[in-house]
Amino acid sequence: MAASAREDGARGQEQGRRGCEHYDRGCLLKAQQTCEECSTLFGEYYCSICHLFDKDKKQYHCDNCGICRIGPKEDFFHCLKCNLCLAMNLQGKHKCIENVSRQNCPICLEDIHTSRVVAHVLPCGHLLHRTCYEEMLKEGYRCPLCMHSALDMTRYWRQLDDEIAQTPMPSEYQNMTVDILCNDCNGRSTVQFHILGMKCNICESYNTAQAGGCRISLDQQ
Repeated sequence: MAASAREDGARGQEQGRRGCEHYDRGCLLKAQQTCEECSTLFGEYYCSICHLFDKDKKQYHCDNCGICRIGPKEDFFHCLKCNLCLAMNLQGKHKCIENVSRQNCPICLEDIHTSRVVAHVLPCGHLLHRTCYEEMLKEGYRCPLCMHSALDMTRYWRQLDDEIAQTPMPSEYQNMTVDILCNDCNGRSTVQFHILGMKCNICESYNTAQAGGCRISLDQQ
């Protein structure tokens, strides 16, 4: 193999070199940011671990992630439980799920851990690509994995309170109750049935699902 490399180098000398004059086909190359002979800069950013050459995007190498991330580094921290670099404003303010970054995005089914698209952490702890999260909000407000509300819905719930108060059900339904399961607090409660929504008695969320049949109170039977 060494003889073959020398022959390739000799042919390269006969046919003319490409690039700077020290380059020969068949020579052993060491990955680095600049050429040792002509000082040509191969990339504004270079990682000696990933052997990544790129333009300067404030990149940094995260040892725990095992790859390079787009920074700046001071804007991110590595969550050991989630196993992912997250924005500093989430430090101590997000729900951790073990190795959640090793799961694919439930919207596009693409890898999250190595993606160049920023990950968005939902209140339930699940991750989506930020672009997928923004698209999801055009169609709904719930996590596609656990159905927990993906953002603070308090203002909308209060608007729904007003709409329900102004929209009484027909008399035959006014004393009808139904069992519900809340997707936000996982609590169960029995509430008055209303076509616009059933409000959880525990956390006051309307992100609920019917968990049983409707019942009419004894007063109306």
